[in-house]
Amino acid sequence: MGAKQVTVVFQPSGRRGQIEKGKSVLEAAQELGVALESVCGGKHVCGKCRVRIEESFYARDGLSSSRDHLSPFSAEEKKFISPQEQESGYRLACVAQLKGDVLVYLPEESRGKQQVIRKEIRDIPFHLNPAVKAYFTELPSPTLEEPMGDFERLTRKLNEKFGLEGLTIDYPTLKNLPHKVREGNWQVTTLIWMDREILEVLPGRVENYYGLAVDIGTTTVALYLCNLKNGQVEAADSMMNPQVRYGEDVMSRITFAMQNPQDGLKRMQEAIIEGLNQLIHSVAQTAGITPQEIFALTVVGNTAMHHIFLGITPLYLGVSPFSPAIHHSIDVKARELGLHLHPAANVHVLPIEAGFVGADNVGVLISETPYEKEEMTLLIDVGTNGELVLGNKKRLLSCSCATGPALEGAHLQFGMRAAPGAIERVRIDPQTLKVRFKVIGLEKWSDACAPEEIQASGICGSGIIEAMAEMYKAGVLEKSGRFKGGLDSPRLRKGEKGNEFILAKKEETAIGREITISLADVRAVQMAKGALYAGAKVMMNILGIKRVEKVVLAGAFGSMIDRERALVLGMFPDCGLENVFSVGNAAGDGARLALLDREKRKEADWISRRIEYIELTTVTTFMDEFVKAMVFPD
Repeated sequence: MGAKQVTVVFQPSGRRGQIEKGKSVLEAAQELGVALESVCGGKHVCGKCRVRIEESFYARDGLSSSRDHLSPFSAEEKKFISPQEQESGYRLACVAQLKGDVLVYLPEESRGKQQVIRKEIRDIPFHLNPAVKAYFTELPSPTLEEPMGDFERLTRKLNEKFGLEGLTIDYPTLKNLPHKVREGNWQVTTLIWMDREILEVLPGRVENYYGLAVDIGTTTVALYLCNLKNGQVEAADSMMNPQVRYGEDVMSRITFAMQNPQDGLKRMQEAIIEGLNQLIHSVAQTAGITPQEIFALTVVGNTAMHHIFLGITPLYLGVSPFSPAIHHSIDVKARELGLHLHPAANVHVLPIEAGFVGADNVGVLISETPYEKEEMTLLIDVGTNGELVLGNKKRLLSCSCATGPALEGAHLQFGMRAAPGAIERVRIDPQTLKVRFKVIGLEKWSDACAPEEIQASGICGSGIIEAMAEMYKAGVLEKSGRFKGGLDSPRLRKGEKGNEFILAKKEETAIGREITISLADVRAVQMAKGALYAGAKVMMNILGIKRVEKVVLAGAFGSMIDRERALVLGMFPDCGLENVFSVGNAAGDGARLALLDREKRKEADWISRRIEYIELTTVTTFMDEFVKAMVFPD
């Protein structure tokens, strides 16, 4: 081991390695592939990366671990670690820098858990007109009298039979063309992109050929394998975006690229390409095909994910005026990105609207088509970032709100992803304040289980929304968000950060202490829901309307939100429950539509330029609306 390196061992995973001195414990975890929660991406603001440094000599590892082998305890850490915990060796992994060998223990609440990804396949109507089509032809074999080149022979026949003119051919495909036409005895199937480029020539008649639709979310990635012959979904898979180790929100990843100018962007791009290749092999295996039978891919994602996927610097998205590198859609060869498809496969990335309203929102638009309807519709795609669209066929507005960190568990004391052990449903008896809840991974509600059977680890986004709505309905919270005084209940107590409400008792949890909702948690959710509501109100004011006729909740998180309790909290302007709809992964649906119908690509380019983006920071009334939206409605 060089003098500039130290040994780091992580438990309970047992992962170990040599890490450069001066790096943080979080960076060590990232390098060694240890799943350590870091919601803020190492910006020292979420407090989720708490670890315990062991003080001992470990003969098995040949390691002498000491808390003195880290940088001194900092003022930043005092916000999240009590004096008693400091005595026990707790540190924030993003702050503590390595000075010597250490053994790091990850408590239960700090271990990264596999997120439950809910991006089900929705049955959507479509017109089948894919960008890649297959054409079967029988060619006359060359003779001494007519020794025309194989390419010219093929293109002449395609013109005669299908009216295809001016075709070009992918260079590697041209190199293999002589073998393919003779292998098929001059009977071949030609795969052509947009009626102008030959991607592949295959011997004989090929009936089925495939394409992929991909939704690259900040937190999750969903992929759908479609048969381009009939438009049917043959397989689907999803995963957590592997970039989460570099930060859980858009700004964290932009910051990571900024702080690591040599290789930050490259590492994040390689992470998403590697993750997509895993999904590609998975769906191909499920469908019983090879990845080389996939000839097209369409991609949606927010602007930062769009840039990182394409290897374009996201730095300028993080500074005013938040200008992207390109607004228009773009086509790239799969081989240029390192994707494991047919090398000539075309990757079509949908257009983006603005710095913080990306191709994912365009996917929602072409899926839900509010620009074709008379009714005034509010579209809310609730993810790590909240994107809103309001309008109808006459006029459409869009805006972006920073909502995700609180609504997806960040900045909450016991917040976590939607992973096993997360509280996702809550009911509170208004008379007794008795709580019953449901955790992910357990079919029964808590009141139907033995306490030790529940094993709650924290609370996810849908759980915090329900918990706060129930607390408000039960009279625990006032309209302002303050805890109501004078209530006599063992559920209410004074904590280190003020009043708090006990959601899960110690014996019902897997973390050895109660799971609570504090006043700080309430305020964080009020900020998030207030931003959503205020964004909608600003757009309503611009359009001169008093009420929306329809609310559409998109995104995996949107599909899990309880509509009634979202209205109780005031997440969006008042609308009859019968007119509030959850549509699931509408961005992914838009990617599928663009895969199956080339006209939808034209539609996407058109609507992305027609829609009017409102930069809320420039609207003078936004803060007034935001302050009013902080309170809970009647």
